[in-house]
Amino acid sequence: MPRQKAATAHAAYHHGALRDALTEATEAILAERGLEGFTLREAARRVDVSPAAPLHHFGSAAGLLTEVAILGFEALTQYLHEGAQAGGNDPAARLRAQGLGYVRFALAYPARFQLMFRKDRLIDDARLLAAGQAAFAELENAIRDYTGFPAGQPLDASTQALLLGAWSTVHGFAHLALDGKFDVPGGPRADPQVLEATLRRILEHGWP
Repeated sequence: MPRQKAATAHAAYHHGALRDALTEATEAILAERGLEGFTLREAARRVDVSPAAPLHHFGSAAGLLTEVAILGFEALTQYLHEGAQAGGNDPAARLRAQGLGYVRFALAYPARFQLMFRKDRLIDDARLLAAGQAAFAELENAIRDYTGFPAGQPLDASTQALLLGAWSTVHGFAHLALDGKFDVPGGPRADPQVLEATLRRILEHGWP
């Protein structure tokens, strides 16, 4: 009977719907239990399919996690792009707005964000590499505009250091926020508006 039930549930999904359902279930598990609490069996149970169904679509647990990471980088790229647009015609404002977008994404999708940089749990995948490069290109383009560095030329050491410094600032801030390092000891979580105001000041000091 359990096998028949799983087969019936599997038949209710078309290919794309089952993939989406499994990635959504994975994100829910990561949010509730963290990466160490994730299993393929639990993802399958939550969408009422056989434990073999995720393997059929993703090949392995790492394959399913990689799919979630790809979605994360794609969403991050969109947040960075929207941040650049919000900055208007001022290169400094665009760069700072991208920094705000980076942290907003991390706070909105903490499970995705923390997974995206766990190479030990992901597979080597061309789509993952491309998605990560697309997100990084958004930030690099903002740095090029900010410094006036010509498009199409490899960054020099100074501009590359500025790029890595900008990324490190917002990446580190996001991780500290998610880890509760800005919370009042024994008190509530830090207010998102307060966090954003603090980040704005940091970005204004670093990239006036």
